[in-house]
Parts: sequence; C-alpha cells; structure tokens
Amino acid sequence: MIVPVRCFSCGKPVGGLYTEFKERTEKGEHAGKVLDDLGVKKYCCRKTLLTHAELVDDIMRFKK
Repeated sequence: MIVPVRCFSCGKPVGGLYTEFKERTEKGEHAGKVLDDLGVKKYCCRKTLLTHAELVDDIMRFKK
C-alpha cells in the first residue's frame, strides 16, 4: 500500500527515503549500495524498504 513512515521494528523514520531509493534502483543501481548511501544500516529498516510493494494502483481498480 503506502510505504511505512517508520520502521515497524525499531521506529526509525524511513518513509522519506523510499522515493530516492526507488528512483535510484530503477536506474539500475544495486539496492544494497543505495541503502548504504542513504544511511540505512539496520536489517529491519532495509527489509522495510526492500520488501515494500506498490499496491495502490491494483486496489484503485476496484474503487467505485
């Protein structure tokens, strides 16, 4: 759905990093390097950004 504002496990703000992470990985950069550059070191925060799925477009098809 919508990228979480904070990491579910530790509470670190990660919502503001998602746009840059997505843009850079779509351009072909390695996801691990992008996360390192953004300062995301904890595995729980990395998981939150790596596993996020954009479902808004799929759900909006069913809205009346």
